Amino acid sequence: MSFLQVLLQAAADGGRGLAVMGAAAGAGLAAIGAGLGLGKIGSSALEGVARQPEAANKIQTMMIIIAALVEAVALFAAVICLLISFKLA
Repeated sequence: MSFLQVLLQAAADGGRGLAVMGAAAGAGLAAIGAGLGLGKIGSSALEGVARQPEAANKIQTMMIIIAALVEAVALFAAVICLLISFKLA
């Protein structure tokens, strides 16, 4: 089955299938964005510790706080996308 056939079947029920597919894509993008954000946070923290080893504790604390905020935003986005898909399905 080609991608075009999947889109046509999804559009056949008044667009609800397309909305669910969009919600699934949104959840996937939120997960990808969180992964990229956490990777950037980790690499920047490692660079900071390599440049100033005496500030490792402060850098680690800030890194953990920022990583938690990034994960929270990604979790909220995924939950919203799942709620949309369950409401429309």
